[in-house]
Amino acid sequence: MQSEGPRVLLVEPFYGGSHKQLIDLLQQNVPECCACTLPAKKWPWRARTAALHFSQSIPSCSSYRVLFSSSVLNLCELVALRPDLARLKKVLYFHENQLVYPVRRDQERDFQYGYNQVLSCLVSDVVVFNSVFNMDSFLSSISSFMKKIPDHRPRDLDLLIRPKCVVLYYPVQFPDVSRPYRCPSSGDQQEGPHESSSEPGTEQRAVGERDTGAPMKPLHIVWPHRWEHDKNPELFFSTLIKLKEKQVDFHLSVLGETFTEVPEIFSEARRQLDPHVQNWGFLSRDRYLQVLLQADVVVSTARHEFFGVAMLEAVHCGCYPLCPKALVYPEIFPAEYLYSTPEQLCKRLQGLCRRPHLARTHVTKVDTTTFSWTSLKERFVSLLSDECP
Repeated sequence: MQSEGPRVLLVEPFYGGSHKQLIDLLQQNVPECCACTLPAKKWPWRARTAALHFSQSIPSCSSYRVLFSSSVLNLCELVALRPDLARLKKVLYFHENQLVYPVRRDQERDFQYGYNQVLSCLVSDVVVFNSVFNMDSFLSSISSFMKKIPDHRPRDLDLLIRPKCVVLYYPVQFPDVSRPYRCPSSGDQQEGPHESSSEPGTEQRAVGERDTGAPMKPLHIVWPHRWEHDKNPELFFSTLIKLKEKQVDFHLSVLGETFTEVPEIFSEARRQLDPHVQNWGFLSRDRYLQVLLQADVVVSTARHEFFGVAMLEAVHCGCYPLCPKALVYPEIFPAEYLYSTPEQLCKRLQGLCRRPHLARTHVTKVDTTTFSWTSLKERFVSLLSDECP
C-alpha cells in the first residue's frame, strides 16, 4: 500500500519570475505536490551548488513518485547524492538552455553550465522544453559544444537525449482584461466594456467615429523586457532615435525589471527620448497591465528568447507585435509580425506612427489560448503522473 504523503516533488533552485510562477501553478493545481525551493538570487551559484543543498534539505519520503525540476538544477548530482530520489520518474523542464544562451564573447561562456544541463538530461526520464526552438537549438548544439573538451570527447549524446524530449509550452495565466474604448482619430479615451472578437485568443479595439476633427493621438510603443543586453535595448533605442530625427511622433513606455548592472544605453536613451516617455521602469502588476491596455504596439529586439511571456501578454492585451524573424518568434507569431533587419523594424514603426489606426483597429492573428494554463493544464497533470514516459 502506498504511504500517505506527497507524490510529486517540485525542486526549483531559482524560485523567481517565470520559474516561480510555474512551480506555484503546479503546486496549486496538481494533487499531492510539495515544493523545495531556493530564492532567485545569484543564479551562477544556484546552478553550481543547489544540488548539494537539496541533497541535505529534501526530506526522505516513501510516497514520492515523481521529481520535477527546472534545468537550473544539476539533477545528475542530486540523484547521485540521494539514491532514494534516483528511483523516481525524473522530469526536467527547460525554460532556457545554456548551450546557446547569448554571451558577448564565446570565451566568456562558462562550460560548466551547459555541461550540467547535458548531464541532467542523461539521467532524466522526460526532458521538457518550453518551445520547439529551445529543444532544437539545444539538441543541435550538443555536438559542437562538446568539442570544447580538449580530448576524449563523448559522442552522440543528442541521440541518447532526443527520444526523451517533448515540447510543452510555458503555461501563461493571462489576465482577464478589457480594452479601453478608444477612437483612433481622437486623443480622448473612454473606459468601457470590450466585446472580444469571435476568434479565440484575439483582442480587438472598438473603433469610434473618425470625423470628430480631433488630432490623432500618437502611436504608443511599449518595450516590456528585462533591462539586460540579451534583450538588445541598443537596437530598440537607436530605432526610436531615428524616428525622432525624422520628426515622427510617438509615445513610449519602457517597462520590465532592472538588475544590478543596467546597460548604459538606458540613461542615454531616457535623456534623448524624454519628451516621448509615458512610463519608464518597473511597475506594479496592475499598473503594468493598464499600460499594456493603453499601448498600441509591442516591440521585441531580443537576441535571446526561448518563449517570451511578455510579448504574449502584450498581445493578449491588444498590442500589435513586432518581433525578430529569429529565435522562438516564427514559432509563435505569423510572418506579418516579423522583421528581418533593423531597417525593416524602423520602416514598420514609422508606418504605424504615421497611421496609428492600423495598429488600433487590427485584430491580432495570434491565438493566445494555445499558451494558456487552461489549455495546457491537462498535459502538465499527465506529465506529473506516475506513468512511465
